[in-house]
Amino acid sequence: MIPLEKVQALVAKHDSLEKELSTGTIDSKTFAQKSKEYSDLGGIITVVREYLKFDEEIEDLEQMLKDKNSDAEMQNLAEKEVEALKKKKFDYTNKLKIFLLPKDADDSKNAIVEIRAGTGGLEASLFCADLFKMYEKVCSKKKWKLEIINISKSEAGGFKEVIFLVNGNDIYSYLKYESGVHRVQRVPETETQGRVHTSAATVAVLPEAEEVDIQIKDSDLRIDVFRAGGPGGQSVNTTDSAVRITHLPTGVVVSQQDEKSQHKNKAKALKILRSRVYEAEKRKKDQERADNRKNQIGSGDRSERIRTYNFPQGRVTDHRINLTLHKLEEFLSGEIHEEMNEGLRLKEQDLKLQNLKQ
Repeated sequence: MIPLEKVQALVAKHDSLEKELSTGTIDSKTFAQKSKEYSDLGGIITVVREYLKFDEEIEDLEQMLKDKNSDAEMQNLAEKEVEALKKKKFDYTNKLKIFLLPKDADDSKNAIVEIRAGTGGLEASLFCADLFKMYEKVCSKKKWKLEIINISKSEAGGFKEVIFLVNGNDIYSYLKYESGVHRVQRVPETETQGRVHTSAATVAVLPEAEEVDIQIKDSDLRIDVFRAGGPGGQSVNTTDSAVRITHLPTGVVVSQQDEKSQHKNKAKALKILRSRVYEAEKRKKDQERADNRKNQIGSGDRSERIRTYNFPQGRVTDHRINLTLHKLEEFLSGEIHEEMNEGLRLKEQDLKLQNLKQ
């Protein structure tokens, strides 16, 4: 049962925001913030208003059922209507419970995604590149901006590692479910016997941390500069443009050498470091609150095998929700990624609802 005052508060908040937004006196930053709040509430407000009427409507019909002088046909209709209203109220109650669940404060943030080739040698690095292309297509489809921070290439067009930033609305809320071990089963091009090989890549999704989210003292950082290696031209390889930053309290280390400018490499490295330290602090707080992240969808556990891409059978399986889609090519092209994400989101909501009951 949802406390009535909580439901009434949603109506009051919606009406209050509507009045504020119609005044035309608030600044653009506040207007954008309140517009988002109003939009978020707009998706549930019809359910809220209907929910508040249920008890009164059910009570009126039950009074009719108690009336001995009431027509038999009318009583039969009232009985059916009571059942229908109770079912509708049950459905609306669940929708409201989901809406009222505590929100992850990071859901509205941009995301830094890190993909690394795991077991499987060259094939793993090719799969790492395939995953990056898949996320590129998802971003393009959703009109999100993708900015590459760092790429470490391998042979045959594969990636040992790729790190990128995704900008847009509520990015982390969508991409957080991608954290974990992604496994691929396919016949490599170099395989002459036609045997299926299994390789893996790890994906880590971090909420982009701003300076206001976490304070990192200069005294907590050790910054080393060194000569960049690998491709990039003479100017890259002959100047100390590469940067390695170590966060002394946590031991988090980030190296960056993609840019010819030491200043740009330092800025990129700090962006990644800030998000990694922020995520580490977040995990620590979650554990302190006895939040069993391994039992939650989107927990970000990088050691958890979350998904298998089976090329011979043309299927992709998410092991957290036991969902298999026999549309591997469409999934890799970003076409049906939403279907998988929706299943993961619903599963997380179910787990949160179960936790509320305990």
